[in-house]
Amino acid sequence: MNVSKNDEQVIAKKTGGLNPAVIIPILLVIGICIYLFVLGNPGNFKDSEEIAKKGGALSVAFSDVDGKDIHPSDDSFIGIIYKGGVIVPILITFMITVIVFSFERYFVLKKASGKGNLDNFVLKVRSLLNQNRVDEALEECDRQEGSVGNVVKEGLTTYKALSHDTTLNKEQKMVALNKAIEEATTLEMPMLEKNMMILSTLGTVATLIALLGTVIGMIKAFFALGSGGGTPDAAALSTGISEALINTALGIGTSAIAIMLYNFFTSKIDGLTYKIDEIAMSIQQSFAEFN
Repeated sequence: MNVSKNDEQVIAKKTGGLNPAVIIPILLVIGICIYLFVLGNPGNFKDSEEIAKKGGALSVAFSDVDGKDIHPSDDSFIGIIYKGGVIVPILITFMITVIVFSFERYFVLKKASGKGNLDNFVLKVRSLLNQNRVDEALEECDRQEGSVGNVVKEGLTTYKALSHDTTLNKEQKMVALNKAIEEATTLEMPMLEKNMMILSTLGTVATLIALLGTVIGMIKAFFALGSGGGTPDAAALSTGISEALINTALGIGTSAIAIMLYNFFTSKIDGLTYKIDEIAMSIQQSFAEFN
């Protein structure tokens, strides 16, 4: 279906919202700061006073103080997460990104459904169309607003215009009505589907990045097994295994949340699309019956 230049401008306007190219780098900086200054807070590690004197979180970032390894406090789970290594801030960024864009999708889709109950709106408009009360149906669209209301209003406006058009036959009018509804739907869909790809991508990529962290941790663990002239370094071995498991846990958790939210929002979009198709069918049937 061809879309006019004016319609392309409208589509560009409707795809507004959070810009991933701007938001994601900001979230990456936030993720790194959380890793360094929250997870890497000296209070989460043994010899915290000595670490604080040597430079606080920056000393923790280099993982040693006066040549000694830094270990988490026995009761500090946050410190344990920090020891997951350089992959952790990336996974934290992924988690924050999923949360931010999920909130964005939630509010966008809520706005798209309109002000009133969507099911009641659909039933009312269909009832009015069965009685050929187009003007009242248009008033309902003005009250409902949202993407569904906008598409239905465009269809009903075309319905009224075509009902008074004497230059086209009935078949041509039906084609024009159907085209108007399709174009109105096309203008609304970019707003509904924008940034969904981010959730879908993170649902897969988070697991792969976590696997990279897991492999790095296991490499360290096996290196510890092979060093020390036959006596494995137990501390290095445990550090490598914990790093591997921490990355695995963070990646799987982020991926699971991203996939669930992606499927949730996809079902919401499908529901809105179904409502649009349902009323579009009623508009076409009403026009065919009364014109």
